[in-house]
Amino acid sequence: MLTTEISSDTENIIPFPNTMNTKVEYHPTVHDLPTDERPRERLQNHGPQALSNAELLAIILRTGTTRNNVIELAGILLAKFGGLGGLMRADFMELCKEYGLGTAKTAQLKSALEIGRRLSLTQLDEKYQIKSPADAANLVMVEMAHLDHEQLRILLLNGKNQVVGNISRYRGTVNNSVLRVAEVFRPAITSNCPGLILCHNHPSGDPAPSKDDIDITRQLVKAGHLLEIELVDHIIIGAGRFVSLKEQLKWR
Repeated sequence: MLTTEISSDTENIIPFPNTMNTKVEYHPTVHDLPTDERPRERLQNHGPQALSNAELLAIILRTGTTRNNVIELAGILLAKFGGLGGLMRADFMELCKEYGLGTAKTAQLKSALEIGRRLSLTQLDEKYQIKSPADAANLVMVEMAHLDHEQLRILLLNGKNQVVGNISRYRGTVNNSVLRVAEVFRPAITSNCPGLILCHNHPSGDPAPSKDDIDITRQLVKAGHLLEIELVDHIIIGAGRFVSLKEQLKWR
């Protein structure tokens, strides 16, 4: 005769979940926004310049996660990696590990950032004319502002202040022990250019000149007078900002 033993040990009883009392939290998506507030529609109606970085990034990512809609996801990524520049520098696999990305979305993101970088580096040819410090800064800003090391650029100018060369010099710290006057002016001498603009970046993002920056600039101005090659300006690039040492030191 078979018998069934009923245990009195209530500790081993697994309670059946009461789904009737479970509150399902609804997370709003982009589709819940009014039509004229959705990123794609805003881009179509107002142009890409009207969108924030988060909205532009949301269009690239296309979909969000169960935790965040796509605009929120874009904002989280921008905050964590320090903006578009940080996302550009971030390692591919590091991004893949972020919740809501994976290889496909990371590839989309990296591709879009690289297209933007290449477009910004499509230098205007020798007809690009420097009329102000901002012209010089804009020519190198996108590439230099996000570097994690110091780099020095020499913009060679013809008699009409048109750029005929954009030469990279040095990786590391630009200081008196590294920067030699002859190496700065040699490209201008060999190219028979009457002027040049020096550009270097501060990885900290703060373009405020250091004492070394000022001392080196004064040395180069004097050397330029002797060589009859004008140091038109020395531009320091920061995070979206720049400083013209010619405007600060007011040399002629």
